[in-house]
Amino acid sequence: MDRRTFVKSAGGVMLAAASGGLPAPALSQGANARTLRFVPQANLANFDPIWGTQYVVRNAAALVWDTLYGVDETLTPKRQMVESETVSPDGLVWTFKLRSGMKFHDGSPVLAKDAVQSLVRWSARDPMGLMIRALQNELVAVDDLTFRWSLKKPYPKMLLALGKNNSPCTFIMPERIAKTDPFQQITEYIGSGPMKFVRNEWVPGAKAVFEKFADYKPRDEKASWLAGGKRIMVDRIEWVIMPDPATASAALQNGEVDWWENPLSDLVPVLKANRNINVDIADPLGNIGAFRMNHLHPPFDNVKIRRAVLAAMNQEDYMRAIVGDDNNLWKPLPGFFTPGTPLYTESGGEILKMRSLDAAKKLLQEGGYSNQPVTCVVAQDLPVLKAMGEVTADLLKKMGMNVDFVATDWGTVGARRAQKTPPGQGGWNMFHTWHAGADCINPAPYTAVRGNGDKAWFGWPNSPGVEKEVDNWFQAATIDDEKAAIARLNKSALEDVVFAPTGFFLTYQAWRKNVSGVTKGPLPFFWGVSKA
Repeated sequence: MDRRTFVKSAGGVMLAAASGGLPAPALSQGANARTLRFVPQANLANFDPIWGTQYVVRNAAALVWDTLYGVDETLTPKRQMVESETVSPDGLVWTFKLRSGMKFHDGSPVLAKDAVQSLVRWSARDPMGLMIRALQNELVAVDDLTFRWSLKKPYPKMLLALGKNNSPCTFIMPERIAKTDPFQQITEYIGSGPMKFVRNEWVPGAKAVFEKFADYKPRDEKASWLAGGKRIMVDRIEWVIMPDPATASAALQNGEVDWWENPLSDLVPVLKANRNINVDIADPLGNIGAFRMNHLHPPFDNVKIRRAVLAAMNQEDYMRAIVGDDNNLWKPLPGFFTPGTPLYTESGGEILKMRSLDAAKKLLQEGGYSNQPVTCVVAQDLPVLKAMGEVTADLLKKMGMNVDFVATDWGTVGARRAQKTPPGQGGWNMFHTWHAGADCINPAPYTAVRGNGDKAWFGWPNSPGVEKEVDNWFQAATIDDEKAAIARLNKSALEDVVFAPTGFFLTYQAWRKNVSGVTKGPLPFFWGVSKA
């Protein structure tokens, strides 16, 4: 019995349980109404939102740490921790004033020196931060609430850099914590966000707990994505780790949990049949599946071998493995940018339409592949990644490659993919992930498409053609100039195989009907969510 058949069968049993065929647990109604129990996409194995880029860490961090700015549902950056900003007429000097009265969870005031040190740490890891750092004259605190960032050249995307939703975000930490080496994980989790992290209840692999921060002062504006007033309506949020979809489905139907971030599409009919559950698309901007190859080590240090993968891939195989038979949930993607958005292009995408094992084998031969093991590190606790990993293992074997399949958990993948050592010494050759469509509408926040070598995202692709067009996009004067730059970027990224896109797909979220305020977006927004 395969995974899809099993979970469908299990789902039927759970439907019977929810319909009265099996007993459901009794739940207390007092404190339970003030606690929101949430099933996240994965285990919170580490909790440093600057050290890594895992979405599950970013999602938790958005509760604990606030940001200087935050994008709203139109992807427009709005003030968050900042009260006001001024920029000199030549665009070289930005002066920011923080809101007064903000506190960290330990009771200390939020000061300009905290923002400065947090930006120093962030800018060492984030692509947009690295761009600003390369233009920087100085970043200094002027007084307790004011700091100044002076540049050698204008950087028009400054506010987007400080407010974007993709990892790493500009989460502001106390200065003493932000002084941690950006390539080492922090060990203290103190922020100024709307929730406090309950460290003594954190059990990686089982549970993470957040409590409402009484001294948090939300902005007066209506909340929208990471912008506006982040009003928490419950006292406590518990993240309950349930990597098995059938178990999570049963828990949601029985009322043991309240909200499931990413239910398996095969179980959606079962959930929709339950009168106590709402099910909807989580984010209309969807997701882009990614097959990341390590450009530092054989065999994928050879561009012909990377191209062999593109030539052999059939994106439909990946998408069917993720979403099943519903054609409304996926699209082929001969490129890197989100379908339906202004900069979407298929330029250079012909290789992804080949689907030819013969062409792939020829490229392998030309690339000198010599049967060395390909270490495929595959997370088993995220159904999306497990499904893609199984498709890839089968594909590489059919191409004639020697597959070393490493079945592990997403937390381990997150740590291992940061290693630049050879695969036989703790490193890796490939892993799978996905990128939220909201992160892939242009190159500014799109970490994964960059080709800046050692400073690039995991896999460390070096593509001068991509980097040239990133610069051209930033300097574009018109939308036509932007589109032309992105078309050239897409073509270069496919020629150099920065990564292999496996397709575009939508996912669901599900929550019990006594929970209100759940909205759509690239991450779960807990502000405004209440429970009857």
